[in-house]
Amino acid sequence: MSKMSHINVIEKYEEHRLAIHQLLSSILNFFADGKMFEQSQEELTEQFNSLYSYYPFVSLFYLLDAQGKQITVCMQGKHVKSNHPQIGIGADRSRRPYYIAAMKHEGAVITEPYLASVRRELCLSTSVKMLNDDGSVKGYVVLNIDLKATLAFLTGDSLRVYFEPYFKTMYSLIVVGLFSVALVLLYTAALECISVAKSLVTPQQEIEIPFGVVIYLTLALAIFDLGKTTLEEEVLLYKDILRHSSTRRTITRFIAVIIIAVSIEALLMIFKAALHGGGEQLIAAVWIIIAAAALLVSLGVYVYLGSRAESILLQNSDSTKVRRNLN
Repeated sequence: MSKMSHINVIEKYEEHRLAIHQLLSSILNFFADGKMFEQSQEELTEQFNSLYSYYPFVSLFYLLDAQGKQITVCMQGKHVKSNHPQIGIGADRSRRPYYIAAMKHEGAVITEPYLASVRRELCLSTSVKMLNDDGSVKGYVVLNIDLKATLAFLTGDSLRVYFEPYFKTMYSLIVVGLFSVALVLLYTAALECISVAKSLVTPQQEIEIPFGVVIYLTLALAIFDLGKTTLEEEVLLYKDILRHSSTRRTITRFIAVIIIAVSIEALLMIFKAALHGGGEQLIAAVWIIIAAAALLVSLGVYVYLGSRAESILLQNSDSTKVRRNLN
């Protein structure tokens, strides 16, 4: 399975927006403290490392003064790998959305997703305003959040990332095996074509009807399509295993391949029966066509009911979000 694209990340963010905002607000309100502005860099780093051990999706932490100037270096999580120099003390953040929003509001504020300039990954920034005893602004505590890692944390999908390379390797080996079988069938079909061609140019030899060629080519097509579907679904494309539509798409593609292969085989049996007068083959072919039609109808019902169920779930989710916003 491929990694989530930015569109996939944003779609999942919209689904879990409320939970993400509540989680980040609680983390920052618990973590932020006015005493941070009097602590040393080593003490701040120790505090951030402690936070990171609990919430590994936190990527950056730094402090701003009342005017939006950065007064500490950027403390990074262990998953942040960058060869670019980090802008540190003295950087002007006064035009950043998280500073402007925190300046106007009390409590933690969270930005919309944006593309990080260094890592090129979607992230969020959450910040909170710290006040002195007299009510004046002491500064701002800022955390940058890896959005993809946050979604994995909330959905319980963090460990699967470590196993994905092994899954991809296994699926790739299976795909190579399927493609190899398809090549063998194509080679066999080529040999059959040569045999049929020889029967055409040799008068003494009985002319062969190339049903074997069609059978081998049909099997090669079905196996190749099966391998191609497996490669696309499990290796190249991102597949959200928590979303019903992903499972429905995979099942639809596999069943479609089977229906096509079975239908072609049934037609071949009908042609054989018409040429050689085999009544038993004709009856068997009719039953196979009926089975293929039943598979097609069942697939249509499955796709319809699955899409209806997912639309109902989405409607219920939207209704719940509206009620929460009203409350």
